[in-house]
Amino acid sequence: MTWILVIGFGVLATLWLYQAMRGMDRRVLVRSLRWVVGGVAALLAVAALFLRRFDLALFVGAAAASVLLRGRLGRFSFDSVSGGGGNISKVRSRYLAMELDHDTGALSGRIVDGTFAGWDLLDLGEAETRTLIAEIADDAESINLLESWLDTNRAGWREYFAEQDAGGGGQGAAGHAGGGSADPVAEAYAVLGLKPGADAEAIKAAHRELMKGVHPDRGGSEFLAAKINQARDLLLERMGRD
Repeated sequence: MTWILVIGFGVLATLWLYQAMRGMDRRVLVRSLRWVVGGVAALLAVAALFLRRFDLALFVGAAAASVLLRGRLGRFSFDSVSGGGGNISKVRSRYLAMELDHDTGALSGRIVDGTFAGWDLLDLGEAETRTLIAEIADDAESINLLESWLDTNRAGWREYFAEQDAGGGGQGAAGHAGGGSADPVAEAYAVLGLKPGADAEAIKAAHRELMKGVHPDRGGSEFLAAKINQARDLLLERMGRD
């Protein structure tokens, strides 16, 4: 009789937990699951140590650390499940399509019309950005969206453009990628962390990856961002001439 009651309470508790989980936000649920799984694994690792099962403690402890610190268990990522795309705002204008991830604050954009139709905004260099600004200047919604994207992903762009227009200290992307370097092309490859001869796709991929790390919100530098953009523009322009 006791076992029947225990099983009955277990079934009721399971049903209650299932109903409660259904009403939870998926991101909150998966985030909670991460700490539950990691916490249980950590307790099991401690128990294994007390039982002198050091091999098991090492294995389970490593799993617990991976879940708690990195949000991953092997190939399974709690972060990728929790993303779910459920907290993303999408805005579209004549020339641009934008997505704002409210969880991370990341703002991504794609050009849907005009000279650069199909381009990701991250692939635009200084020259292309200036061309795009001039092209969409008559569409207030598009120019506002572009300026928002630039403010988020290219902090200091207004000051940088003004300095270039005034003939200030920085040099344009189509000019010289590094002040006084004997070989600006070699320096451009070095800035992007590439070997000489890398193709256009490798250059764009390196540029995209590096720009993620120089965003001011992540402790990046506007100067480094400008150098990375200049290096990418110089190499792509050189390829276009060859």
